[in-house]
Amino acid sequence: MKNKKNILITGGAGFIGSHLIDLLLDKDFKVTCVDNLYLGRKENIKHQLHNENFAFYKFDVLNFKKLNDIFRKERFDAIFHLVANSDIKQSAAQTDLDLKLNFMSTYNVLEAMRLNNVNQIVFASTSAIFGETDEVITEDMGPLIPISFYGASKLAAEAYISAYVHNFGTRAWLIRFPNVVGERATHGILFDLMNKLKENQNTLNVLGNGKQEKPYLYVKELVEGLIYVWQNANENYNYFNLGSDSTIKVSGIVEILIDELNLKGRTQIKYSGGDRGWVGDVPKFKYSLNKANKLGWKANLNSEQAIRLTVKKLKEEFGF
Repeated sequence: MKNKKNILITGGAGFIGSHLIDLLLDKDFKVTCVDNLYLGRKENIKHQLHNENFAFYKFDVLNFKKLNDIFRKERFDAIFHLVANSDIKQSAAQTDLDLKLNFMSTYNVLEAMRLNNVNQIVFASTSAIFGETDEVITEDMGPLIPISFYGASKLAAEAYISAYVHNFGTRAWLIRFPNVVGERATHGILFDLMNKLKENQNTLNVLGNGKQEKPYLYVKELVEGLIYVWQNANENYNYFNLGSDSTIKVSGIVEILIDELNLKGRTQIKYSGGDRGWVGDVPKFKYSLNKANKLGWKANLNSEQAIRLTVKKLKEEFGF
């Protein structure tokens, strides 16, 4: 019998990582998760802890000795590197946070791969690397001028991955995420707004003027896309935008939220004003998905559908 491929997911107890674990196990892979539970939650993976094909290690990938020890022990076939500071707002207050969690974590993973002859990495990148633009974003557009520390550190990580590919024969799949929504979220617009409504259903304070407009992708479709691109894109250095083929304004998200929670006429909406929610926020962007579509991947849900489905899922999590 052929041995199962052993996949390492860094940050696997987080929002996206935990859904990726579920799907890879369903597809009969062996999965190892490393997470320090800084943003991840053990409850996201507790239903897999007794699965014989799953192993969980709690430590920080910035601890290179521990990381290298796990590489030597487990003999991984591929790495899905999802460790990151995913709260862009926080990075402006702590300017070395993204440097450590986004860039240095990537360097440690790449170096452990080199030392242990692992040559496949799937990297969670972001639309934030492109900065602010009115153009439809294609994978090859430039120059890239990120405006957040999050985007800057992800772009630097992409560059290091490229160097490892060209120097050491590594193969890489860089997936540039849009805004991702779904159950088990630890941050993001729906998570923030539902927390506010749980505390006070009379008034909902919303950052910005409500005109911010972005694509949103449902988390289960994202992880399906990650695996699809990994298994079907065959260059040594592969890079793709993934997302839905539509956008939605913040005001539209608020309308869906109020509708699904039956709060029409009961909740006053107050926008803080300004064209963005915080320093470093890109208020509008739209992806070209032609490259992913040509490969054979396409999201089933548009942004509005992804938002509405997520609100339905989160109602139970938040106790509405």
